[in-house]
Order: sequence, then C-alpha cells, then structure tokens
Amino acid sequence: MTPATTGTDGQSDPRLPAAPDTIAVYTDLNCSFAHVAVHRLHETRRRLGLEGRLWFDLRAFPLELFNREVNARPGVDSEISVLGALEPEAGWRLWQGPDWTYPVTTLPALEAVHAAKAQGWHASEQLDRALRRAFWAENRCISQRHVILDVAAETGAVDVAALAEAFDSGTARPAIMAQYESARDGRVDCSPHLFLHDGTDSANPGITAHWVNGGFGVGYPVIDEDRPEIYDKLLTQAAALL
Repeated sequence: MTPATTGTDGQSDPRLPAAPDTIAVYTDLNCSFAHVAVHRLHETRRRLGLEGRLWFDLRAFPLELFNREVNARPGVDSEISVLGALEPEAGWRLWQGPDWTYPVTTLPALEAVHAAKAQGWHASEQLDRALRRAFWAENRCISQRHVILDVAAETGAVDVAALAEAFDSGTARPAIMAQYESARDGRVDCSPHLFLHDGTDSANPGITAHWVNGGFGVGYPVIDEDRPEIYDKLLTQAAALL
C-alpha cells in the first residue's frame, strides 16, 4: 500500500472517495482478479461487522478502452481455474453459450452500476456484485440492456424503472468517462485498485502473479503470492477514519 497523491493543481485527488465511510474500487466487470477482490471486500466487511458503516464506490476501469480491444475470451478463460481456486464461493464457470453470445463490452453494465448510485450505495453495490455473478457464474451476456435490467430486478435492491430511465437517458456515461480519465497515465495501476479516504491505496490487494507461455490471451497466470488478510487491514484502517 502506498499513499495516493493530490493533483498538481492543488485540487483533491479524483481517485479518492469523497467521504471517510467509502472505499473507491476501480474495476472492470470481466476481470477475474476484480471478481476475487469484490467478493473479498463484501465478505470481509460482513465478517468484521462493518455493513452499513463502510460502503464501496465501484468505479470503472474499462479494460476495453485501455487496451483498445475486446477483453479476449481466451485470456479470461485461462484465468478461471486459477483465480477460481482462490475464492470458489465467488462463483465461476467456463462460458457455456455460443461464441456469439459472449459479452463484447462491459460499458453498458458499468454505466448501470454508476446510475444505480442515485438510489444509494447499497443499490449500486448489489447490482455490481450481481452483474459479476451473472457473467462469471451464470454465463449471461451483460452487454445487453435487458440482461442488465433483469439482473437488477433479481437483486431486490434496485428500483428497476428508475434505473432504466437513468440508463436510457445516458446520464451515467460522462461519469464513466471521467473515471476512465482519472485512471489513465498510470494513476490507477490495474483492475482492481482500491483507494481509501486518507490516500492509502492498494492495487490487486494481496495478490501477485505472472504469466507463463505467453501473455494474456496466449499463456496462463501463475499466482506467486496470495494474502487475503490484506482486506482485514484495509477495511479496519478505513473504519478507523470514521
């Protein structure tokens, strides 16, 4: 963990959460490392008794914009057994549908997660987590509007009519692009990358890995280190700011 910095213009760092009770979490929805991180955040918060006190501000780290291409299915598939072994309860399954039903973009789903923030942190958190499970465990095409809204309805935490209105108006897109801009030029290292209100940050918390026999989409990842206890430290530190 290293301290984040303030901008050269003296303004508050846009990567940091606006309030001490919030952790900013930059992720993409089709990132396996982020799926592990979000699962661990929720489970650690529950175990520490911090539900209702600490919230997760899920922000967009759209890999398709950074890489200027679709997040390659061979790379995603190669990660499932490796990352799934770290947190089986997060929900994982190799894609079972036809190739043409595989999501080619996560931008609509990322927009929906942000739009749900108008209904409160809980609604946004639950939609984000449900969309991750819909993709990773249920093989649903979260690029599609009707799938996103169906998943929202299944959470029981989201006003679907209000979400559809916000989603269809496009009001969330500027925020997603602003989050992307705040993450560019190495200011956010990867998906996932967490930021606390006091400036503490942690990229891919507790996990280091390398690729064997080629990079993403060609080879496969090997986990060098996994320290899930880092989540206890991060959430305890965030709680101390309250």
